[in-house]
Amino acid sequence: MLLLDVPPLTYTEWCALQRKLVEQRAAERCADLLMFAEHEPVFTLGRTTKPWHWGGEAERLRALGYNVYPVERGGSVTYHGPGQIVVYPILRLREYCPGPKLYVRQLEEVIIKVLADWGIQGKRVDRRPGVWVDPVTPTTRSLAKIAAMGVRITRGITMHGFALNITVNLTPFSHIIPCGIEGVEVTSMAQLLPHPPDLAQVRERIVTHFARIFEVEWIRARAQVDRGGEITILLG
Repeated sequence: MLLLDVPPLTYTEWCALQRKLVEQRAAERCADLLMFAEHEPVFTLGRTTKPWHWGGEAERLRALGYNVYPVERGGSVTYHGPGQIVVYPILRLREYCPGPKLYVRQLEEVIIKVLADWGIQGKRVDRRPGVWVDPVTPTTRSLAKIAAMGVRITRGITMHGFALNITVNLTPFSHIIPCGIEGVEVTSMAQLLPHPPDLAQVRERIVTHFARIFEVEWIRARAQVDRGGEITILLG
């Protein structure tokens, strides 16, 4: 599997890149691959988003400095921003597991293993994809969400993926109902640890655990994206 290094892109460019790679993978013109992103501050609206999850007024959020994008992934509204690692696997699903439910559980397992490396116990919640931890606020009874999940499968090829909160500013989550779950608390690794973790170290642990859980070996590669959005993949 390719571990693909991608140059800085806007959120819309990332979405366009994923769609092109899905087309190429479906046509057997590229290998399965994994990409990492750290987005500019944006809110994204998944397929199950309701207006009351985010207020339904994009101008209100843009006035606060956030762009808003509807996307084809599953799930409701979430926030992406600096200090958050977003992971995009583009792969032919049937070669790794029999269906979407198991695929989501495998992605959750990657996150749970990564959190454990820092002594954080990640948990699953039935019918609520993502990874959760014990409440951060003493008065809160429900679990807090530390990683959001949203995938799409087109022609048997996966796109989108998960976002793990490392040192991300959590304030923007107060402007929405994260993942469409009323009263949910959002947290980060930095909030749970005495010292903020290094993003590069977290990324490398994701790479390690993803390889073990999906039983792959990595081939390092980098992508060149021209002004027209055309992609060239260079090995090494």
